[in-house]
Amino acid sequence: MTTLPKSRQPELKTALPGPKSAEIMARDSQHLSTSYMRPYPFVPDHGEGVWLTDPDGNTMLDFFAGIAVSTTGYAHPHVVEAVTAQMKKFAHVCLTDYPQEITTSLAERLAAHIERPDEKWRVFFGNSGAEAVEAAIKLARNHTGRSHIISTLGSFHGRTYGAITLTGSKTKYKAGFGPLLPNVTHIPYPNPFRPPLGSTPETCGDAVLAHLELLFKTVIPSNEVAAFIIEPMQGEGGYIVPPAGFLTKLRQLADQHGFLLIYDEVQAGMGRTGKMFSFQQFIARSEECQPDIVTLAKGVASGLPISAMLAKESVMTWAPGSHGSTFGGNPVAAAAAHATLDLLEGVVKHPGCGESLMHNAAEVGGFILAELKKMQREFPFIGDVRGEGLFIGIEFVAPDGKADGKLRDAASMAMFERGLLNLDCGESVIRVSPPLILTREDAQTGLQIMREALRSLPAR
Repeated sequence: MTTLPKSRQPELKTALPGPKSAEIMARDSQHLSTSYMRPYPFVPDHGEGVWLTDPDGNTMLDFFAGIAVSTTGYAHPHVVEAVTAQMKKFAHVCLTDYPQEITTSLAERLAAHIERPDEKWRVFFGNSGAEAVEAAIKLARNHTGRSHIISTLGSFHGRTYGAITLTGSKTKYKAGFGPLLPNVTHIPYPNPFRPPLGSTPETCGDAVLAHLELLFKTVIPSNEVAAFIIEPMQGEGGYIVPPAGFLTKLRQLADQHGFLLIYDEVQAGMGRTGKMFSFQQFIARSEECQPDIVTLAKGVASGLPISAMLAKESVMTWAPGSHGSTFGGNPVAAAAAHATLDLLEGVVKHPGCGESLMHNAAEVGGFILAELKKMQREFPFIGDVRGEGLFIGIEFVAPDGKADGKLRDAASMAMFERGLLNLDCGESVIRVSPPLILTREDAQTGLQIMREALRSLPAR
């Protein structure tokens, strides 16, 4: 292993998988669902900060955080303390039937990040991103009395029936599971690197909205559309940031035709981009694009299962008993969410991460993005580097500019073999989505591993 300065290094004591990990993997293959993918031969045993260690003592640097879930890394003392304290009180009393201070105050904290003086928001708690999306669909249809939902190509909204219908990234998620939810239409996502509909990077947002208006004239009566659901920054589709002005114009179109605007912030939310919600990056640039409904999950509670569907009070008009969840808003998960918010907001400081984890995500993410741009100049097969904060995508391309998924896969495995946990998305993208406690020093370690891995690829 090359010496990496100023930081702890990955430590690989055995070939991967080691004997203990291989034994667990063999049992796993005999007893767990065949739907699990298992792309990397690594079995986590314990973690600390941004590092994960397997049963054989191999320690890896984590650059994907369990798909943007482990906001505060592993075994964060403040999160552990909060969870332990709540477990000593009670682990579960159904929130559908009994109000609890810990979830009431959590709803207040989440809503405070989106409320304006002239609008109040309410919160429904579930267990996963898919559940939050299902709740959003039901609420939108119930509130508007309309049925049609618009989604985007490249999107991922979950694997339950409604959520998977809205998903537009891979057909394997839908194959063999029909019939799915009726009255759902997909339109292109405005990707500046690969502009759809014959557009340019500058005009792709307008082209997508013009396409939607054409559908309203020819295919879908706009007065039957309940909602448009969109990731303000697209996750599984390739970590894509839409062009300036797009969300503002979408907001205007929603107002014009009377449908709701749902932002899926499951992957990009909870401080990952440097703002609590990714759409707030656009508001910070003086764009007016406030949603009607927001879905959250993944990073809310640093690894414990909890999700939230936030909606304007004027929109959350469904009747008591019309929706619920036995485990949603579990108090132990809510305690972890409070501790996570403490660190995101800077109520509790994490050593070496500045005033808050949101601030750290912006600072360290900006450093990584700048360094990856330098790598892009060194390696012509890196077609694009994009993102905000610690929500970054690296797109691999063939000499003709087309997506090169095979090269991406080779690069990803070369990084893994050198001690860097990472994950792909889109056709040919590696995502950079580490825990938000990542320091600049550990970021530099990861970047050096990336550079060494890319240099090891066959010449093209």
